[in-house]
Amino acid sequence: MKVSLFATCLVDMFHSHVGKAAVELLEQLGCEVDFPESQVCCGQPAYNSGYVKNSKEAMKRMMDAFEESEYVVGLSGSCAYMFHEYENIFKGDPVWGPKAKALKQKTYEMTEFIVDVLKVEDVGATFQGHVTFHTSCHMTRLLGVTEAPMKLLENVKGLEYTELPEKHHCCGFGGTFSVKMSRISEQMVDEKVQHIDETEAEYLIGADCGCLMNIGGRIDRLGKQVKVMHIAEILNTR
Repeated sequence: MKVSLFATCLVDMFHSHVGKAAVELLEQLGCEVDFPESQVCCGQPAYNSGYVKNSKEAMKRMMDAFEESEYVVGLSGSCAYMFHEYENIFKGDPVWGPKAKALKQKTYEMTEFIVDVLKVEDVGATFQGHVTFHTSCHMTRLLGVTEAPMKLLENVKGLEYTELPEKHHCCGFGGTFSVKMSRISEQMVDEKVQHIDETEAEYLIGADCGCLMNIGGRIDRLGKQVKVMHIAEILNTR
């Protein structure tokens, strides 16, 4: 099965180790992975900030980049959902509308792809540690991926899991929201860190590097000892 990795900007620029872990994991599961080098930002930050016209240029480039892909697997539920949103944004466009629909039909968040397409719930991972899991807003509420990450974590040998209190609450990132509304964002992420403390977990796991960067940054500033990891890293441990 051929898979094109949609790394996302944050993985490409700040968390390349997550991309490496994802590639190794997918290859262990029998996938042939490629990385279209023409991929750029999915356009979500600009689009959500109201710069619709400008963001469309990035979207068109992404549709071209993945046009020949059999499957597109994203490392962020938020960015994967943005690919799904292209269909609405280009609705009625005779050229880009069909391309947007085609991209939506073959795009999956990584855990969703493993569970729903590859039909694998145990990837053979082993991880010794006490973890909790942050459910990102876009991935759960818009993309609708809620069960796949938990099914995979349940089968990681040695892993101790505690559910995060008020897990449905936003971490306060929201792309440019954390910049434009920094004081509100800070209060939101402080609440998230407080709930992480309540679990007494050693590791915070997530499937969206935007959220993990935001929460991890606050954890570091507050001097907490919790380590932040993408779920791809956990599933790639042996």
